Amino acid sequence: MDTPKKVVALTFDDGPTGKTDSILAILDRTNVKATFFVTGKDLEKNRMQGQKIVSAGHQLGNHTYSHTRMVLKTMSYIKREIEKTDSLIRLTGYRDEILFRPPNGKKLFVLPYYLKQTNRKTIMWDVEPESYTEIASGSEAIMKQVLEKTRPGSIILLHPMNDGRNESVKAITGIVNGLKQRGYTFKTVTELFQYAEQ
Repeated sequence: MDTPKKVVALTFDDGPTGKTDSILAILDRTNVKATFFVTGKDLEKNRMQGQKIVSAGHQLGNHTYSHTRMVLKTMSYIKREIEKTDSLIRLTGYRDEILFRPPNGKKLFVLPYYLKQTNRKTIMWDVEPESYTEIASGSEAIMKQVLEKTRPGSIILLHPMNDGRNESVKAITGIVNGLKQRGYTFKTVTELFQYAEQ
């Protein structure tokens, strides 16, 4: 997103899982609000964790029910994946607009048509350190990559909920503190839109 203001959004994909409490504790200590793009299947199993995200004042977004790539799927399949997850998100008590992020960032043919018909905002990202195996394996490397790549208006993507991503959890504090030292403030994705250049 283009803005001259030093504002960024920290986003997490997948979950909620058993790691939710640890992540929320870090965000609470660092006084940061984030956007969580959750899957319906995880939210169904861990509804209380989803409620904790909402109670802590964070934003919930839709990352489909099963996290299947939304490519070469029928309209009915896509509708079911997204709307079922919407319903589960509402059960957490979340009342704001539900943004959407496609699994793996893939959206071809039917999905874009459905999103347009339902007036949904699709949220991508521009900073994703874990896409590089050599970076994802260490919290210091993750933090360094985020600090190097982040610019005003950046949307940062991490996957700390997933198994084997403990280094991502460890990196959150360093990312937040490092960016704050550089003059950045953290916003939810919806809040970030308010800073877009007209």
